Amino acid sequence: MSGGGARSLALHGGVLALLLALHFVLPAYHHGNLARIMVLASYAIGYNILFGYTGLLSLGHALFFAAGMYGMGLAMRHAGLGPGPALAAGLAAGLAVSAAMGLLALRTAGVAFMIVTLMFAQAGYLALLYFGAWTRGDEGFVIQQAERILWGIDLSDPGNRYLAALALFALCLLATLWLVERPFGKVLVAIRENEERARMLGYNVFAYKLGAVILSGTVSAAAGAAYGLLFGYVGATFASVQYSIFPLLWVLLGGAGTVLGPLIGTLFMFYLIDLSSGVTSAYMLVAGVVLVLVTLFAPQGLAGLLRARLWRWLP
Repeated sequence: MSGGGARSLALHGGVLALLLALHFVLPAYHHGNLARIMVLASYAIGYNILFGYTGLLSLGHALFFAAGMYGMGLAMRHAGLGPGPALAAGLAAGLAVSAAMGLLALRTAGVAFMIVTLMFAQAGYLALLYFGAWTRGDEGFVIQQAERILWGIDLSDPGNRYLAALALFALCLLATLWLVERPFGKVLVAIRENEERARMLGYNVFAYKLGAVILSGTVSAAAGAAYGLLFGYVGATFASVQYSIFPLLWVLLGGAGTVLGPLIGTLFMFYLIDLSSGVTSAYMLVAGVVLVLVTLFAPQGLAGLLRARLWRWLP
């Protein structure tokens, strides 16, 4: 392993160790917040695969997050499946939806791709509202505590929920770290930097981009399914436009194309809104101003700034 690879593995392993240590010392409020942040950061990791590493700007990722959440939730509510098979159903739903959307949306490029993904996500959101008899629409439905026991572990317990969120995040983080060092990940970066040159070198650009969409959508669906199971609620709000915008903001703030960027961006944005909402009702204005300042003075995001100034080996 190269020196940069060893340092990268040590850094990311240290972050995971820190998150594990925080489980034992954080007060209840921040303990619950961090569990939620880790699940949402896993969602942002899925988005980062498509946007940060492949260069495809999607405004429809809420469709994948909701596909995982509803695939899991409806399987438990209407098919009577347990948490394990229901999570598998959520992953299968995310994979199927991302494959279908990828095959259609990748016929376009640039702004057209962005608009098409937004249209698909809106169609999914409206479908959830239309079939409210099954989905409960905006009202959503609660997954009872007795149903949230996986392999004998009660996931409604705050401690177990935190560790489950950490396990999901660690899996997504380490998988991304592995991906960016593999030929597939390097081809995605090549497509991001110069798609025509990648095509001239003989790579099947469409196949790689489709693979990126499917991988990104499946990771996002895993986060959606986990969110519904860990926090016991499934609702159409998670399919709305704001949940397509959130991962874009998290990745931009943290640093697109960096492995740690999604966590940094999600953590930063979550607590920025949380703290500013306790001071003023115009907390979104505060968040907007800070976002503009970060974009102006750290256009590569916070992790991108660290990579440019300190750790050039940061993946």
